[in-house]
Amino acid sequence: HVQLVESGGGSVQAGGSLRLSCAASRYPCLGWFRQAPGKEREGVAGISGDSASTYYSDSVKGRFTISRDNGANRMYLEMNSLKPEDTAKYSCAADWSRLTSSSWYRGAYYAIWGQGTQVTVS
Repeated sequence: HVQLVESGGGSVQAGGSLRLSCAASRYPCLGWFRQAPGKEREGVAGISGDSASTYYSDSVKGRFTISRDNGANRMYLEMNSLKPEDTAKYSCAADWSRLTSSSWYRGAYYAIWGQGTQVTVS
């Protein structure tokens, strides 16, 4: 059973920064999702296999940066200027299909998921 592993979550004050990491193989399609209590899962960012294409939700654009290191088989989410509304459980997701602008934010598009890491902003 293939599963991704996230790390780097924690508690931070508003305006602070965190960097999430995901141990993932060289999937061509990788993404970060988050889910807060009582809310639907939200696609936060997506990145293609060659890092040429990146996508962000409007809620994090300009504050978060997704990146990947294929040599180290890792994906990252650099989160700056964090806000209390960023509080959620963050999960990384992967798929062998090609990342597209119309699919990266759809959870059903990804076949492989991590357990998630909690981010709390106060």
